[in-house]
Amino acid sequence: MSQTLEKGALYVVGTPIGNLGDFSPRARETLEQADFIAAEDTRVTRALLNHFGIGHRPLVSYFEHNKRSRGEAILQRLRAGETCALVSDAGMPAVSDPGETLIAACAAENLPVYVVPGPTAAISALAVSGLPTGRFTFEGFLSMNKRSRREHLRQVERETRTMIFYEAPHKLRRTLGDLEKLFGGQRRIALVRELTKVHEEVWRTTLQEAAAHYREQEARGEFVLVVAGAQPLAEEEPYTLEDAVELARDLAAEGCSASEAAKQAAKQTGHRKAEIYRALAEEKPLGETEE
Repeated sequence: MSQTLEKGALYVVGTPIGNLGDFSPRARETLEQADFIAAEDTRVTRALLNHFGIGHRPLVSYFEHNKRSRGEAILQRLRAGETCALVSDAGMPAVSDPGETLIAACAAENLPVYVVPGPTAAISALAVSGLPTGRFTFEGFLSMNKRSRREHLRQVERETRTMIFYEAPHKLRRTLGDLEKLFGGQRRIALVRELTKVHEEVWRTTLQEAAAHYREQEARGEFVLVVAGAQPLAEEEPYTLEDAVELARDLAAEGCSASEAAKQAAKQTGHRKAEIYRALAEEKPLGETEE
């Protein structure tokens, strides 16, 4: 179904992270209709437009080192009613990308922002990692600055969720070494390389093996590192029978029958319903027979 873009709106458009077949029809239509396109690298975006036969579209560069000045120019055009499509070189703008700043500025001015979803390296890598996906944290790139890097790693030292990092090939060796020292060599990791491209690779291993391998081998391609979370520091203390009886007592005070209170307390604490009910009965007459 054809769409009509809203005037004065920013459209955040996901682009392929490798395989051009992942470019969606809606993304193509949005780039065709936008008054102008804000691109991280106009040469990369021009090649994408040419590949899909999209006519000559006005492009403006918007990247890390010009995002302040160029961002204000884009905002002025949006205020005037023009429609802008924001793209990065690959994947979703704003994810480890200067588009974050532009979107925040639009939000601050209540300018409409819409998303045209597309490929995302972080979620794609997580999906194929073989590590737990129910809870995870995206950590992006580690800083090259020693102090910032050390502080970042300190913050995730006891993280129990699966962690996702981006890394460039020339920094991979150092990053794997740092992660091995921090998390221990037996921590599981999936190194996901060149997603959706010809040489796509998923290597599921340990930090020790990965660090040793890349001390001897040169890394090639862009990496997503998916690292298993830490084990909890300690298991929760098991419920005592006294805990279970107290819970049942509270439930009974809230209106549950003694039998139902004992049943619910048993389910939560792991103690047998009969022993909880018996303990309650010893405190005072319950006025009912256990079911």
